[in-house]
Amino acid sequence: MKYLITGGAGFIGSHLADALLARRDAVVILDNFSTGDARNVAHMVGDPRVQIQSGSILDDHLVRRLVDHSDAVVHLAAAVGVDLIVSQPLESLITNIRGTETVLDACAEAGRKVLISSTSEIYGKNVDAPLCEDADRILGSPFKSRWSYSTAKAVDEILAYAYWRERGTHSIVIRLFNCVGPRQTGAYGMVVPRFVQQAITGEDVTVYGDGEQRRCFCHVRDAVAALLLLMDNPDTAGHVYNVGSQEEVTVNELAHLVVEMAGSTSAITHVPYDIAYEEGFEDMMRRVPDVSRIRDLTGWQPTLTLEQTLADVIAYERDGLASQ
Repeated sequence: MKYLITGGAGFIGSHLADALLARRDAVVILDNFSTGDARNVAHMVGDPRVQIQSGSILDDHLVRRLVDHSDAVVHLAAAVGVDLIVSQPLESLITNIRGTETVLDACAEAGRKVLISSTSEIYGKNVDAPLCEDADRILGSPFKSRWSYSTAKAVDEILAYAYWRERGTHSIVIRLFNCVGPRQTGAYGMVVPRFVQQAITGEDVTVYGDGEQRRCFCHVRDAVAALLLLMDNPDTAGHVYNVGSQEEVTVNELAHLVVEMAGSTSAITHVPYDIAYEEGFEDMMRRVPDVSRIRDLTGWQPTLTLEQTLADVIAYERDGLASQ
């Protein structure tokens, strides 16, 4: 099969492309390279099964042409990362909502199966654990840019469901819970690569807030495996699935573990949210997924521990530092 991957030069998209090529599928990578990185897909250049297209998901004509010439679509392109969402809320909203509508409409016209990547941000400040797919969304004021990403992704999910109900589009939604691994950038507030980069260069490891926020981190390899299982399953249309690890850790514990595993002498310091992001910034104190829905359907569950995940990120960042 030929898969169109929007955002295919990004962190998750490039790993997905690798997995598809490993099982002898072909891929079309659409990326505007704003947050995606050409280095993530450089090893694919010259492979006859790979087409790399520079362009935007807001380009309706381009998206329709690529969808028409593909068998299935995985929509990963989005404005991501807390730093980017807070600093550019309008651009993020337009990209995440209008871009998804463009992709869904093209898939509906062409009759293509499409997977829409969503996020655990959907749940907002709901601290129930574990969070099932039907859990309530609890958000702060719409005038806090912190919540624009959650809102945009909620609209994406509603669109995916509506296209399935009203136009018969085989749309699937996955909600990723802190997917991490090699190739992820720390430039937009992603905590694991930022901690690792700080630790291996001897900088202070900066924890935002009091560090008692609890999170679960899923290796990108496990996330890609879940994504493929959902795409391959005929019974996924119109449904949403949590994808994430259930190995819980505080951000303080994460920082100490990164410093220890990196053999670093970095100090761990705390930065108030008002300084790190913006005045009045709100965060979630706990976020743990219930993955029973995808496990019951496909048998999927995470296979890699937090320590294995961090070891992969540390090795990747060290290799990158050595090659500079």
